[in-house]
Amino acid sequence: MRQNNYKNLSTDLANQNVCLVAVSKTKPNEAILDLYNQGQRIFGENRVQELVSKWESLPKDIEWHAIGHLQRNKVKYIAPFVNLIHAVDSKSLLEEINKQAKKNERSISVLLQFHIATEDSKFGLVLNEAIEILTDKIQFTNIEFSGVMGMATFTNDKNQVRTEFNTLKNYFDELKEKFFSNDEKFSEISMGMSGDYKIAIDAGSTMVRIGSLLFGAR
Repeated sequence: MRQNNYKNLSTDLANQNVCLVAVSKTKPNEAILDLYNQGQRIFGENRVQELVSKWESLPKDIEWHAIGHLQRNKVKYIAPFVNLIHAVDSKSLLEEINKQAKKNERSISVLLQFHIATEDSKFGLVLNEAIEILTDKIQFTNIEFSGVMGMATFTNDKNQVRTEFNTLKNYFDELKEKFFSNDEKFSEISMGMSGDYKIAIDAGSTMVRIGSLLFGAR
């Protein structure tokens, strides 16, 4: 484990009031515990089966984030414990999360994922879809809307990445003003990964998802 990497990165992000989500997908429990023992408590997983397995076997004060594309039929497996679902990209997924949250007698925090990249392979809402969803947000009684999430295009063009992150920040600002002006909980902008997190922070990110810088290349 790159201990100096974690110490330096976590300190730098904390000084900027940016939350670090350690992306532990495909990594063994031992690697997660190494970071845990250095103080990291927030981990992100892409696959539901792996997320459930790690939640069952690792310390219970870990805050688990579901960061990958989530199918509706998988929500029930993480609803009892997940702290934040990053990739909410449809009204139907929100409805299922709300349903499973009710069954577990809890509220589940979510981020609305936007499609800001040029790649068709990435998921996400467009702004009008999000506005339509939030216009009727009162129906989601067991959901806490915490902010937005997006992934930039995988490119070496930093200006393009910066433009895409700025777009997400603008979406956040518009939704905040329209629907959450008096709601302090709608506060997160989850954008930025190992290769572009500095650009994301400059654009207003409050939460970065870092994997390879902490765990090494997959």
